[in-house]
Amino acid sequence: MTEPSLPPRAEIPLSYQWNAASLFSSWAAWETALRQVQADLDSVRAFQGRLSAGPATLLAGLAAVEGVMRRVGHLYTYASMAHFVDMTDQTAGAAFSQVIGLVGQARAAVSFADPELLSLGAETLAAWQQTEPALAVYAHYFDNLFRKQAHVRSAEVEELLGMLAEPFAGAESVAEHLRNTEMKLAPASASDGRQVQVTFSNLGELLTDPDRQLRRTAWESQTNSLLAVKNTLAASLETSVKQNVFDMRARRHSSTLAASLFNVNVPVEVFHNLIATFRRHLPTWHRYWAVRRRALGVETLHPFDIWAPLTGEKTQINYDQAVDIIAAALQPLGDDYVQILRRGAHEDRWVDVLPNAGKVGGAFSTGAPGAHPFILMSYHGDLFSLSTLAHEMGHSMQSYLTWQQQPFVYADYSLFVAEVASNFHQAMMRGYLLTQPNTAAFQIAVIEEGMSNFFRYFFIMPILAQFELEVHQRVERGQGVTADDMIALLADLYAEGFGDQVALDRERVGINWAAFGHLFADYYVYQYATGISAAHALASRILRGEAGAAAAYREFLKAGSSLYPLDALKLAGVDMTTSQAVEDTFAVLADMVTRLDELTEGQKPGSVPATAQPDKKDDDS
Repeated sequence: MTEPSLPPRAEIPLSYQWNAASLFSSWAAWETALRQVQADLDSVRAFQGRLSAGPATLLAGLAAVEGVMRRVGHLYTYASMAHFVDMTDQTAGAAFSQVIGLVGQARAAVSFADPELLSLGAETLAAWQQTEPALAVYAHYFDNLFRKQAHVRSAEVEELLGMLAEPFAGAESVAEHLRNTEMKLAPASASDGRQVQVTFSNLGELLTDPDRQLRRTAWESQTNSLLAVKNTLAASLETSVKQNVFDMRARRHSSTLAASLFNVNVPVEVFHNLIATFRRHLPTWHRYWAVRRRALGVETLHPFDIWAPLTGEKTQINYDQAVDIIAAALQPLGDDYVQILRRGAHEDRWVDVLPNAGKVGGAFSTGAPGAHPFILMSYHGDLFSLSTLAHEMGHSMQSYLTWQQQPFVYADYSLFVAEVASNFHQAMMRGYLLTQPNTAAFQIAVIEEGMSNFFRYFFIMPILAQFELEVHQRVERGQGVTADDMIALLADLYAEGFGDQVALDRERVGINWAAFGHLFADYYVYQYATGISAAHALASRILRGEAGAAAAYREFLKAGSSLYPLDALKLAGVDMTTSQAVEDTFAVLADMVTRLDELTEGQKPGSVPATAQPDKKDDDS
């Protein structure tokens, strides 16, 4: 007997869908706005060659650029969210492809600005800021531009590079469509004979099921499906890497790593310090695998056991309860912060909550200045879904506060700081839950969720970062990289991380790179690990009640890109130019392993019920 399929999009209640109408009332309205932006690109191009005419012209030109790009952001958000909540929707798919083209056109249209600003020179721009006070807000933008001067090309070359946005998006698009619309995952088999549908959006739920056979067959379903198309996925990823190498050479950087980190003014030593510290602390992970194997009562720990529950039943938390818990955990940041979060989760409908057929797997936060931030996820009513919601709400709150406080020029922020805000929410949530009066089983469940999060961001992501670096370096040297090369490389890295505590199925573990669309954003994944490190350092300050810590953190959230990432984090209270935050976070991880070891010592494996619910005494805050 096969379990029912996921519901079609049309059956999802409106209250659990993202608020599309807050952006555009209909596809017709979207199309009208898109045509208007296309027409208005000529008014932006009209400033080309004229920015040197004087401060008033420069100000008008920058305003025209920002006005168009703001509207492009709204068009992109609407089309991308509609596409990813249902990738079988042909209208949304066509619109998403169309808006990707518009992004490329817009980037090409505005590409003249930076070369012309550079030709004006820093002294002229400084003088113009004195004569035209409205230009003063661009001081940091100008500083960053001249920092990058050696890597900004002529207006003609910059236009060409901007036009490449659309064709360069093809590699990721192929991989996403293959994973989410073309691949047919075999059903998993439960120990009672049930056949259970497997999708990328429900895989996480299946891997936390107490039924070991269900977990194994679900994991095998995913990995087997990826292996069946490994060559296409590898070709897509290699193409993306080659694009990064092309861009690195076009902008005259020494390596793709240097190019990527230079863009946000982060020295490459931050990357290398992370990897070195991670590898030095691998024995902490080896100890965790041993504790987990004992607690589960299995002779051999397999990769599909890493998410297995250590208690007798899952803690059930519905969406409304999850919002209450997150709000209570974030109360130290103030009543106004909590009220914004609650309104976003409910009345303003930032979140597309439930799984449905065709919905992309995973979760993310998106949006554009002048609109709401939006979250895509698949909520399954457990601690893991609670954690995902907290994570994405961290992103969305940072976006909301940045857009409220910063002008458009600083309304974005780098991934390096984004993953701090998301992991900070999760650290605060766990800190709150572990102080509430609950059973040992509930504490185990909270620690399990924490270890799962650490596994993703503090184990998988540093491993993928090493994988990504090696693949880029091979392509930079002119070597080809096949699917089997990628599988072997990642399997070797996992073998080091698992030690002798986890059985290694080299093919299935090695194909794991194919499950991560993050790898199409060059050098994204390492920032999860630096982010979780900074997040725990900052959350610890607030949980300890350190004076001024919450206020400093909120100032960081509002900074956007008005400061360089490392400076913004120093404002919040953490210095990521050293490895101290990474070391401290490994100490947090080690403490959780010790606590889990003590809580599970002597219990019959998987026998402790986890029925207690968190204390909600602060729900009305």
